Amino acid sequence: MRSVLLIATLITALRSDYVASQNPSALSQLTAVNRTASGNNRAKENAITPTVYVLKNSQDQCDKVMNLSASQRCEFVRSTPDCAADGGFINYPWITFCLLSPKLLPLAIFLYIVWLLVLFLVLGLIASEFFCPNLSAISSTLRLTHNVAGVTFLALGNGAPDVFSAMAAFSHPQTAGLAIGALFGAGIFVTTVVAGSIALVKPFTAASRPFLRDVIFYMAAVFWTFIILYRGHIDLRETFGYLGLYILYVVTVVVSACVYNRRIRSHSGTVQDSVQEFDHNIENSYTENLNGNIHVQDEYEPLLPFTESTANIFLRAINPVDTRTWRRSHWGWKVLKIIQLPFEMVLLLTVPLVDSDKEDRNWKRPLNCLHLITAPLVCVLTFKSGIYGLYLIEGAIPVWLLTALIGVFLSGMVFYSTTNEHPPPYHFLFSLLGFVVSALWINVVASEVVNVLHLLGVILRLSNTVLGLTLLAWGNSIGDCFADITIARQGYPRMAISACFGGIIFNMLFGVGLGCLLQMLTHNNGFVMLQPEGLLCWVLAAALGLSLVLSFVLVPLQCFHLSRAYGVFLLLFYVVFLLIALLTEFGKISV
Repeated sequence: MRSVLLIATLITALRSDYVASQNPSALSQLTAVNRTASGNNRAKENAITPTVYVLKNSQDQCDKVMNLSASQRCEFVRSTPDCAADGGFINYPWITFCLLSPKLLPLAIFLYIVWLLVLFLVLGLIASEFFCPNLSAISSTLRLTHNVAGVTFLALGNGAPDVFSAMAAFSHPQTAGLAIGALFGAGIFVTTVVAGSIALVKPFTAASRPFLRDVIFYMAAVFWTFIILYRGHIDLRETFGYLGLYILYVVTVVVSACVYNRRIRSHSGTVQDSVQEFDHNIENSYTENLNGNIHVQDEYEPLLPFTESTANIFLRAINPVDTRTWRRSHWGWKVLKIIQLPFEMVLLLTVPLVDSDKEDRNWKRPLNCLHLITAPLVCVLTFKSGIYGLYLIEGAIPVWLLTALIGVFLSGMVFYSTTNEHPPPYHFLFSLLGFVVSALWINVVASEVVNVLHLLGVILRLSNTVLGLTLLAWGNSIGDCFADITIARQGYPRMAISACFGGIIFNMLFGVGLGCLLQMLTHNNGFVMLQPEGLLCWVLAAALGLSLVLSFVLVPLQCFHLSRAYGVFLLLFYVVFLLIALLTEFGKISV
């Protein structure tokens, strides 16, 4: 809490100096000039390079609203396309500058920060309780090994908030800096704060080959991204190169595991636990974390079998609170659970959940039949902000109504052809449906996170890059941070350090690769121009590269032993980086 207050005080002081140094009249004149110049520049760019989609934050006109008087802001927000709620369901600029009084602006900022924390909480809820279990069921159905499932489905489940946030940020030119700042900022946060905290909690000796492998692949991804930012554009081949690099990483993990297993079997028929942990820390983490927690047998199961009514099955399935867990839990957990309740109820009613660890694979006949109606409705009403769901077929029947009618028909067929006790042979299809619906929910929440951060940047006059490397990176990484520290405290620091690097490799390669690829496909362009936001972006890239080089050099010099002193060094490195980044953002450091 003290560090948060210190950072807030520093930001306020620096921002006040920065704003006070500006001339209001000059700002108004500069705004008019910038509008004309920006319009002319866009016209020239469209005339000369119509096949290039430019992700350029300087095109954002909405950030100039704070230079206007309070009476002019509402009209400016209404007439400026960059202030429109494209890609989200809530028009935050209109609420802030048209619906609320200018005197309530501090209150609005506070409420947006609270809402942002709630959105991060919902992101974690969807990923851990719905997205990951369905991915686990899919991997079990496909009979994938733990190594393959870990570096594919588990990585997708753990990195879903980061990847979807990056994709949502890349979808608009004015928020592209959020994606770059979040991916680089999360990389620095994980490799310094999370890794340093693990070393402080449980000093250990890292597995040499997996550690070097992960660091080398991540260094390659960061260096590639640095080159693309320096060149200022990325083409279609390079986006596929990002995805291909991750496929190469997956192949390397699988092949190294197979080689290690063969070598162990050739030397000994049994594998000692200490040796097995050497190169199988990732595999163990995948086994325990694929569902977000370890399933334990319910000690309250009835001694005699009984038949439960359909109504009771439905009511028990949609109850998000276990009374026994509630009584044993800490008050902090109860507060978070109360905040999650309305969102969890909506998710339970709309997202099918298949649990491969349960004997009945979580088959709830009445609720699963309801999912056949609600899940498709969520798909058509959330994809592209619901524009396809509201489309009228032949000018008469909306798509959402036709979808609901088809869902009712399928639901009736499943209900009358199945029983409450035994799941049908096609039950695994519900895991695919749950995967799609939970992914769409994650995309919706991630879009709202990006829109809130963009508005906060407009109000506080902060660049998207600094918001990405702080709020967005912290929000997406804080859950992994606590999970990895908990794993380390339980005596598995190698597992925790493997999860650190494996997740950020996936986030970087898929966040940039898929984000830019979707923009090329959406706009039918062969290039995406990436223009960084000045010096801060290069400070961010240099800090991440330096942290990786230091880990690559210092850890082997210590014989791969991560001591508490090294953990303190990593934490101090992040504090220095954050201070330099803030000073750069507010113009105290310039070139």
